Amino acid sequence: MDKTMIQTVEEFNQVLQENETFLLFKNSTTCPISHAAFEEFENFVADQDQVPCYYLNVQEARQLSNHIAEATGVKHESPQALMFKGGDVVWNASHWKITYSSLQENVK
Repeated sequence: MDKTMIQTVEEFNQVLQENETFLLFKNSTTCPISHAAFEEFENFVADQDQVPCYYLNVQEARQLSNHIAEATGVKHESPQALMFKGGDVVWNASHWKITYSSLQENVK
């Protein structure tokens, strides 16, 4: 499955409406830890076709990133992976905890 970049609150709300379950990755384009986690995310996305996957680059979508933190009650970090089900975050991980295997175990 492919991944889709989102950048606005409107795009995020549309994703929420259209998907019962999805994975969202918050990426920092300047952080080496985020770069490594994004590679793990990309490898996971390439190997699965069950769950829609989205990402945002925090530097380009700061308002969206803040909105997601406020709307979900999950403190913002980057990198950060958020698994949504029914509009709620049911799992999240950040930094070195974002691995191919952690995504495989928790994204269903």
